[in-house]
Amino acid sequence: MTEQRSTPLAPDRAADLRAADLTYRDVGATLTGLPSGYHHLHHDGAVGHGRERFEQCAAAVLAWQVQLRSGARVAATDDPLVEGTVADVVLGPGPLALRAPVRVVRVVDEPNRAGFVYGTLPGHPEDGEEAFLVHLDDDGTVRLAVTAFSRPGSLLTRVGGPIGRVAQRIMARRYVAAIRSLRPGVWPAT
Repeated sequence: MTEQRSTPLAPDRAADLRAADLTYRDVGATLTGLPSGYHHLHHDGAVGHGRERFEQCAAAVLAWQVQLRSGARVAATDDPLVEGTVADVVLGPGPLALRAPVRVVRVVDEPNRAGFVYGTLPGHPEDGEEAFLVHLDDDGTVRLAVTAFSRPGSLLTRVGGPIGRVAQRIMARRYVAAIRSLRPGVWPAT
């Protein structure tokens, strides 16, 4: 698979997203304990083995590869992302595309855990937060964990009800598969 990168977010759009408030209150709760009143999601899977693989996967996660390799398009203010990065994550073709504005609310950079958390902004179909964390276990296994809490944030997701939750579970599996697909020593391109 060829390397994919995010595109720059238009300056006017970036300013609008930076000025917007998050659509939920429990900022950072994907790292500390999922709040009540939301649907919860947790999915993780092995994506490799060893310190080098952990570092490769962590760099990929911070460069939007979870989303890009899962079929989304990303327009962002930063790549690699940093805390405060705003982005539009877009799924689907042309006029059927679903735009999901987000802000990176936490970046995790620990010896055996790395990744980020983003929260929803106005216009996102859900209200809540999603974390993408790469873990290096004691036995050397590298895992990607996707954790989220959300509730419908638009008429479409309220009407769709359980269909949205099924779609979230499918995407979580795609996210893990996307990072698993990184060829050791090949990504990022040099």
